Amino acid sequence: MKKVLGFLKDETVLSVSAALALISCFLVPPDREYLGYINIDTLGTLFCLMAVMAGFRKLGVFQRLAQGLLGKIKNERGLTLTLTALCFFCSMVITNDVALITFVPLAILIADMEDRESSLVLTVTLMTVAANLGSILTPIGNPQNLYIYSVSGMGMGEFVLSMLPYAAGAAVLLVVFTLIFVKNSPVNVTIKDRPPEMSKFDLCWFSALFLLCILSVAKLIPVTVLLPVIIVAVAVRDWRLILKVDYSLLATFLCFFIFIGNMGRFAPFKNAVLSVLQGHVLPVSVGLSQIISNVPAALLLGGFTEDWKELLTGVNLGGLGTLIASMASLISYKHLSRHSPSLKGRYLLIFTAVNAAFLAILYPISFLV
Repeated sequence: MKKVLGFLKDETVLSVSAALALISCFLVPPDREYLGYINIDTLGTLFCLMAVMAGFRKLGVFQRLAQGLLGKIKNERGLTLTLTALCFFCSMVITNDVALITFVPLAILIADMEDRESSLVLTVTLMTVAANLGSILTPIGNPQNLYIYSVSGMGMGEFVLSMLPYAAGAAVLLVVFTLIFVKNSPVNVTIKDRPPEMSKFDLCWFSALFLLCILSVAKLIPVTVLLPVIIVAVAVRDWRLILKVDYSLLATFLCFFIFIGNMGRFAPFKNAVLSVLQGHVLPVSVGLSQIISNVPAALLLGGFTEDWKELLTGVNLGGLGTLIASMASLISYKHLSRHSPSLKGRYLLIFTAVNAAFLAILYPISFLV
């Protein structure tokens, strides 16, 4: 029972999505149409990206990048700006989850060295906001982007341009917040823990695999071709990397595909959702993200609307707000709470306030674009 309760606590979104999928199967009994529910492109591309990113993380690529930049920092404001910029720009390529998994522990390590616990809360908050907002610019930046890009038929240029005003506004806000709220006191960052020696062959190997993923996202390589190539190529270098893939996220997508497919065939539910969404896709997706997080919100609403740009904007801006609005935000919270349990309350307060401010400032951009 303890193991079951522990699983439900750690995998709440997966547990809820599985329950919803199961309930929907009673409303619409399994048949051949179930096969049409699953978006293979989304699941396959997500798997490939996560496997390749696991390879880069093993090589310490991102840690080396961070340490090379941080070694030149001389003041606290510059330190926060650098950590925030790393999360913002790297999340566009390595996803918001991987950016936070990589750089938040580094920020905590530096805080311990410099006795900066008092400023750690704001730094981690800005890093989390940066990862969530930097990732909105590209189809591979976060799971909801990849899903919407796969099903909407948008081109790469159209996708990036639709999110560019929000990403640009976020970049300006991050700099302004840092300049206003972070002190300019001196720091001396010297990180003694170095990542293991990196094989140049492995770096080229995984870089080539990442290029294949990008070509697949650009619809130049079918996912059905990419998937077996990535599995074999990653396993050849280290089969354990396949185990590093976030299978709970893939299972969550699968459950939501089943739930949405079934509910789309259940007239009372379908009609209710369509009436609520009519002309209100953006505010509904922002609001729903606050309750169930933006990835499930994108999957749920994506089954009932073709206003893809409004949905894309809504679920990406919807990642701001509550702690669960973006599941990636929980990564930062878990790292901080494990390191400094006494800071949890303060973090939740500052995190919510900063996120609400960003949402209030960025949301009006939708009326302009």
